[in-house]
Amino acid sequence: MEEKEMKKIIFIVFMVLLASQVAVAKDFELKKKVGSIEVILKLDKNPPIAGDNNLSVILNDEGGKPIKDAKVQVEYSMPPMPGMPASSYKANLDFKGEAYKAKINFSMSGAWNVAIKVNRAGKAVSAKFNIDVR
Repeated sequence: MEEKEMKKIIFIVFMVLLASQVAVAKDFELKKKVGSIEVILKLDKNPPIAGDNNLSVILNDEGGKPIKDAKVQVEYSMPPMPGMPASSYKANLDFKGEAYKAKINFSMSGAWNVAIKVNRAGKAVSAKFNIDVR
């Protein structure tokens, strides 16, 4: 084979390998059990980044069946740092497909506290997570 053809083949193989890695990249995911509810938090960026992130929350009951009739809210905050006040935000999640969804915006990188608040049949529970945003 000529050197030009070999370079083309190597380039194509490299691009296929790179594309396959991007295709299998997993969402950022955390799980927590609160009361009888399993809360699965997913962000489309892994690791989560400063700026817009698509949040999905999956709720399962004790039997592992999806919960589709809850009111879900996310509260996310960054503790105060020297010279900077605390940041705090809220968003209501809408049920779409198999999950409760919202777009959230981490205003800067650092440690964020995220609380998923679930209200169902008059009972309220809250799952708290710590997320390191880059």
